[in-house]
Amino acid sequence: MALSTGVSSPSLLRRMNAAEVLRHAWSVDAVTASDLIALTGLTRSTVLGVCDDLIDHGWMVSLADARSTGEYRKGRPARRYALARSAGHVVGVDAGQHQLTAVVADLRGDVLARAVRRIDPCGSTDDRRGIVSALVDDALASASLADDDVLAVTVGVPAPTDAEGRSPVEAGADFWELMNPDYVGLFALRGWAVVVENDANLAAVAEAAAASRADREVGGGAGAATASFVTLLAGERFGAGFVLDGALVRGNRGAAGEMRLLDLVDGVGSADGLGALLRDWARAARELGTVPASSPLRAIPLDELEAPAVLAAADAGDATALRLVEKAAERFGRVCAVLSGMLDVDRIVVAGAVAPSIGLLLERTTPWLSRFTHRAAPEVVASTLGDAVVTTGAVERALSHVRGHALELTLPGAADATRAS
Repeated sequence: MALSTGVSSPSLLRRMNAAEVLRHAWSVDAVTASDLIALTGLTRSTVLGVCDDLIDHGWMVSLADARSTGEYRKGRPARRYALARSAGHVVGVDAGQHQLTAVVADLRGDVLARAVRRIDPCGSTDDRRGIVSALVDDALASASLADDDVLAVTVGVPAPTDAEGRSPVEAGADFWELMNPDYVGLFALRGWAVVVENDANLAAVAEAAAASRADREVGGGAGAATASFVTLLAGERFGAGFVLDGALVRGNRGAAGEMRLLDLVDGVGSADGLGALLRDWARAARELGTVPASSPLRAIPLDELEAPAVLAAADAGDATALRLVEKAAERFGRVCAVLSGMLDVDRIVVAGAVAPSIGLLLERTTPWLSRFTHRAAPEVVASTLGDAVVTTGAVERALSHVRGHALELTLPGAADATRAS
């Protein structure tokens, strides 16, 4: 989407007022002129003028006044406004090693369409770019939208990324290049603002946003739940997103959450994730013939035996599965102790597709973690966002970009955006 001066006032002050009014409108279903006056400290005439400008440029809509809705009975009826949530859209992509997911969301972050596709992890960079592009097309088509309806896209990748969305080039290794095959260039061709970010960082963004919303719903601002925590993607490989004192920590080259240091940790030895470990251990036990005929793990075809099946069997009391879970819990306890000791956090969130079924493993992790730490052990919890955690963070990041640049953007069909949301 081409850049322009979205609010055509020569006054910098007027643009600042417009940005402040829009900021408040973004987080609520409806806001009155009186609310905006109280929130911004601006005069009534200034607020009404700014709202008219934002309506003209498609960012806000005027709603029925409070009297007509039965919410206001005395005096002058309050003018009511809302963000024009369908005036533009964002795309969030989880470009994982084995699976790709694309979602389309409106300006309030509500997901309108979702497309998912498995991918050959050993395919070429051209293959990956083509499949990701086609998947985004599928999601847009499901939402009955076109390229011109999109303002920004964020792509989450299992690789460190710098501020420009590039991943480091390693001598003798091309994994990061394969996982991040210039998505910035790919989607910039469509005229969109593009953000490429590490997937674990986006998971941390999603968790922080969810915790902040929960804090607001119970009557406070962003509280301790969002201050300092680690989000761990724990599927094929561990990847961490660090939020310390309320800020996402990326590092100079975007590699703050890389977990290769686990290669050096006694009793861990690699960054293999819980999903991969449970799958590989269960399959190895089957091939060695150590899984008894009574175990549900024997009935599953070997190439379909995955971590969720192991966790489900453990929940049902299967002895073989329980041994694997206990083995994973000891190893995971060491991982959590390392993170807690380095970063002094009180909360570690396990995220990704494995999270919904990981309850028993986390229960078994707690005693090990207490043994390995030298102070109060951090709380280790499962994310409630499931396999949508990265796309949720991607949508949040794309919306953050749009909010920060709103007055520089020309909305698609701005003349039509004054219709009610």
